[in-house]
Amino acid sequence: MTQHSRRRLLFGGAAVGAGVLLAGCTSNEAAPNEAQINTSDGGNANSEPGQAVTIGFSAPAADHGWLAAITTNAKAQADAYSDVTFNMVEAGADAAAQRAALSTLISQKPNVIVMLPHDGKELNAAGLEAMQAGIPVVNLDRAFPDAKAYRTQILGDNYGMGVSAANYIIEQMKAKGVSAPIIGEIPGIDSLELTQERSRGFSETLAQAGFRVANRRPAEFTADSGQQAATGLFQAVPKLDAVWNHDDDQGIGVLAAINQTNRNEFVMVGGAGSRKAMEDIQADNTPLKATVTYSPSMASSAVSLARLIGQNRGMSDLVELQVPKTIVLASETITKENASNYLKLGF
Repeated sequence: MTQHSRRRLLFGGAAVGAGVLLAGCTSNEAAPNEAQINTSDGGNANSEPGQAVTIGFSAPAADHGWLAAITTNAKAQADAYSDVTFNMVEAGADAAAQRAALSTLISQKPNVIVMLPHDGKELNAAGLEAMQAGIPVVNLDRAFPDAKAYRTQILGDNYGMGVSAANYIIEQMKAKGVSAPIIGEIPGIDSLELTQERSRGFSETLAQAGFRVANRRPAEFTADSGQQAATGLFQAVPKLDAVWNHDDDQGIGVLAAINQTNRNEFVMVGGAGSRKAMEDIQADNTPLKATVTYSPSMASSAVSLARLIGQNRGMSDLVELQVPKTIVLASETITKENASNYLKLGF
């Protein structure tokens, strides 16, 4: 048995064999491909085994493809390191349940905690509690407002998603000669700051071209809610030139509504970069012509950063000796022309 195979995964303090994890995978928990985890050393000394590190992990329940990929990628990245023990606690159904689970995790004193909160503002106190207990926190995706609540943040660019989606629509409308387009928007959960940032980037960028959102129908990051929101949008607006749907999982429902209503007169942009969305873009037989990335591979990077922090190491390609305080990943635009390059990152 190798050192790598002897390393165990801890769930709430109980050891679980890696084989059990694979056997328990559901369709929502597809194993990540090599592009979603960092397995190549490339001559990087940081890839060599170092000080043993226990990484605590908490993220909302994997009831959504993107969130499922977050947890799957984090587990897989931890498994790639022989010096990492992965201690995951269930986040529960809401912020209060996650706060309780995190208190238990903090009492177990892992070296570092990677935390994707239900809501950054509501879980800010949990980040502060861990940091004050001497446990560095890697805040993943949903930002804590207090800089003292985390050692490092790694975030997708929510504002940038809106900018990228708007720029694609502006380009398409200009190419079609449409000077006053009717634009619809289907965001995710409106109470989340990430949704608000996406919408702000979208509306502000459209405004620079003299465009605006004509009708906005929030969904809840699920296929069912996407179908309901799109149906309401189509009923309210008899003709559309473009639609931005914030999330490719809820986009499954949006496409279902498109098929039911036979509405295909518009250009649609998705969000996050699911494999299904990329395949639909490649097939080019629906209004979905592009999606803007918000990759769950950030969970893999979060675990790698947590390991380096726990080992008091920096990022080898940087001159600085410590991991940066904040890392924001760019949102890229995937179209038929470049989708084949991005499929390996799809979830």
